Amino acid sequence: MGKEAKTNAMRILERQKIPYEMITYECENFVDGVHSAKIAGILPEQSFKTLVMQGKSREFYVFVIPVDREVDMKKAARAVGEKSVEMIPVKDITKVTGYVRGGCSPIGMKKKFPTVIHESAKAFDRICVSGGRIGLSLMLSPADLAGVIGAEFGNIIFIE
Repeated sequence: MGKEAKTNAMRILERQKIPYEMITYECENFVDGVHSAKIAGILPEQSFKTLVMQGKSREFYVFVIPVDREVDMKKAARAVGEKSVEMIPVKDITKVTGYVRGGCSPIGMKKKFPTVIHESAKAFDRICVSGGRIGLSLMLSPADLAGVIGAEFGNIIFIE
């Protein structure tokens, strides 16, 4: 069996000597983050999805939230100092980030965008984020993730 090709996210973590665990799982077609977390054997509240949005200013922003939660657009906009934000169209994900839908990692996008990680991540020693392709997740400390991508923590989801 050949050596697994490294993603941009993995190369960045290794270059900065940030410890991570690679989790791979079979996934022919991306369904959603909850489905992927279950296949990989990760708690949904410990598995985080990467959402890319655009503000009124036309700037792009990244929000990293638990896969089983919904982003609160008003809180997200406030967190980045915008009047409003909206999801970018799925067709634009690769053009903006360099990643495909379902494999969009907050680490190693084409450009470094202002990023907010939901504060619930701090409750875990390690969280899971996309590794940069469908079927690959990376488990790492939330503090390390925030440090490598220059993110802040904030309350950006709907409270149930």
